[in-house]
Amino acid sequence: MPLQISDPERYQRAVAQFDALNAKDPNLFDHDGRNIPWELFASRQMLRWVDQLYPEVPEPVALAAHCQHLCRWEIPRNTYPEGRAGYLKWRSDLKQFHADKGAEVLKEVGYNEDIIEAVRVINLKKQLKKNIQTQMIEDALCMVFLEFQYEDYCDKWEEQKLIGILQKTWVKMSEIAQEAAQTLSYNKKAQGILARALNPDA
Repeated sequence: MPLQISDPERYQRAVAQFDALNAKDPNLFDHDGRNIPWELFASRQMLRWVDQLYPEVPEPVALAAHCQHLCRWEIPRNTYPEGRAGYLKWRSDLKQFHADKGAEVLKEVGYNEDIIEAVRVINLKKQLKKNIQTQMIEDALCMVFLEFQYEDYCDKWEEQKLIGILQKTWVKMSEIAQEAAQTLSYNKKAQGILARALNPDA
């Protein structure tokens, strides 16, 4: 993997701590018959996608892949009011929470403020479409959703809701990620909904 790591030992210490925290996720994901804590699985898949989409992976991006949703289950959605305002407040607080938790780990293992701040910017999703490192992680997040979550949601959510989600997801992705997304395979229902989302006038 073409990671640009300044101190491999320090990087591995950070990853080990992030993995230990992600492994506490009570939400399990069935992957090839194995139940894996979702955030642990998702963080590894994010790193895989970043590596697959981009020729070189800067250290802040690799670190952010591991802590993008660090300890998310500690702040469940149902602790906020229902409706869009409650949802947006929850998402905003989560980003700050993840950024702070990630920074704590990075400081503990000895990272300098420049790297910590770069990871914080990514976790806060600042300058999307302008900051390439933020975009790399956003692409990875979208690819993990499309590859491992989208198809299941087709049996849980109404089609119009899914179409809206897919359209918003697509806009956030780079052209590189959009091209990769079109190589993913889905069942007939999921493929049809995606096609209608991307070609509403067809």
